[in-house]
Amino acid sequence: MPSAPAVPKTFPWATGPAGRRSESTARLRPVPVRRPARAAAAVACVVLGVGLIGGAVTGSWLTGDSAAEPVVRDDFAVARGLWHSVPVDALFPRTLKGDGAGPGGADRQWTRIGVAPDSGCAGALDPLLAGVLRPLGCTRVVRATYVDATSSSVTTVGLVFTQGDPAAMAALRNRFRVDDLTDRADLMPRTFPVRDTAAAGFGDAQRASWTVNVLTEVPVVVYAVSGFADGRPVTSPQPAGQATVSGTTTPAAEAGLGHEAKGVADRIERGLRKAVSAGTAAPR
Repeated sequence: MPSAPAVPKTFPWATGPAGRRSESTARLRPVPVRRPARAAAAVACVVLGVGLIGGAVTGSWLTGDSAAEPVVRDDFAVARGLWHSVPVDALFPRTLKGDGAGPGGADRQWTRIGVAPDSGCAGALDPLLAGVLRPLGCTRVVRATYVDATSSSVTTVGLVFTQGDPAAMAALRNRFRVDDLTDRADLMPRTFPVRDTAAAGFGDAQRASWTVNVLTEVPVVVYAVSGFADGRPVTSPQPAGQATVSGTTTPAAEAGLGHEAKGVADRIERGLRKAVSAGTAAPR
């Protein structure tokens, strides 16, 4: 496999014997009168109380009562730290299987050829796209580049970790939908070229198709951008949502580059969700 840039990390008590009194000096103590009825009532109260407490605890286990489960799932808190708390291979697997991800439901497979050092938004994203994401409070961007099984296409996929809360993520996702921001070529993500690989010449001019997805259940934006592995420039890039429509005859569509971008992004997104779920699994 071609050499890739170095990838930074990534996970009694004890008491002494009681003193003894001399039998000759110990004072006699009166023996209390036994009252069977009162003793039986006291025992019954104790048994009833223990039964009620035990039943309440058992009921909370069975119903999942929050009072019995102090551990609270916080997907947002867990997701914000994944970029440095999980291994690189967990976020960007060495290989991705794309069963049915190609044009006409054809199978695809991609191999990772490089992982970029984590960075801020300014260095990894186009200024205009970084400006759109700025209200969320960008924390880190992590990226990797993949090549398909035929070495004819390359795809850079990225995860933008933000400080956005659920409301902010939902608002931005709605803005992307209402204003068609995903289809704007001036908001295309940047590529990550990898020296001495099929993606060595994968720059801005080689971008052919792309996708950007603002998640709402975690503070992360997932994106991917694809192009030809031979480094040819593309004068009319097309968003994956359009390039994957059956019958489209643009260069990106006919080469399946919309499917490449979408397929890689979808699988990285699934891996992210899995990592978040594992990190927030409440013990039972």
